[in-house]
Order: sequence, then C-alpha cells, then structure tokens
Amino acid sequence: MTKEPLLRFTEALVRLAHLVQEVFDEVAKEHDLTPQQAQLLCLLIDGPVGMTELTRALHLEKSSLTGLVDRAGKRGLVARVRDSNDRRACRIVLTREGERLGAMAHDAMTDRLEVLAGKLPQEHRGLLASAIGGILAEHTAQTGRAWNASGS
Repeated sequence: MTKEPLLRFTEALVRLAHLVQEVFDEVAKEHDLTPQQAQLLCLLIDGPVGMTELTRALHLEKSSLTGLVDRAGKRGLVARVRDSNDRRACRIVLTREGERLGAMAHDAMTDRLEVLAGKLPQEHRGLLASAIGGILAEHTAQTGRAWNASGS
C-alpha cells in the first residue's frame, strides 16, 4: 500500500479551503440557496447586522451586497430595519423563513464538517483550531478586518 505524500502547509490550507467551499456550495444547493445567500443567512443567525459590517464580512462591494439583500428580500428571507442608533442606516434581519433556512444550512454545514474531521483525535482538532485561530488573528492584525465566527 502506497501512502499519499504529506502535503506542504500552504497546499494543505488551499485544499482545505476548497473542500470547505465545496461543502458550503452543496449545502446551499440542497436548501435552494445560492452560496452567497447561505453565507448571508448564516451571518445573520445571531441577529441583525448593518450593511457596512456585511460588506466586510462577505467581502462584497456595496452594490453587490445591495443586490444580494434585494434578492434575498424578494424570497422572503431577510428584511431591512432602521438602525435605532442611526436613522440613515439600516440593519438586515432574518425573517422567520430566513431563520429556518439559515439554521438548517448552518447545522448541515457543521454536521458535514464534523463528519469529515470525525476521525481526528481531539488533541489534533484542538491544535488545528488553535493554528487556524492564529492565522485569522494575524490577518486581522495586518488588515484590521476581523473574520466573523458566525460565517459558517
């Protein structure tokens, strides 16, 4: 039996990123969502988010985010509500249907990733989580842009 050669660190990260995106795409499709809609719903699970924060979290231009929110709104998944602290701004909130689909997509993503990592010993899972956290913290330190934990 031939063992597969060990991946270089960056190659492993790229392959993992592609795998996570593939799982996300599959879950979105199964719930009749675009991947962007699924990401939006997952980001809103913890409550309303402002448009500026969403552009940063989703890495979209303002016009692209506006179109995404408009399309999700037409499907009855999200609504715009006035920001109580700034009358000029609005926040995006999930509707009841958006909450249902967002929770289902989030749970499906979590379940599938848990299955993929299921055979990793707990100490390896902790080490991997810590290493990824360090990479994300370094990115935030360099760019000033934090990654939202609810984006899965």
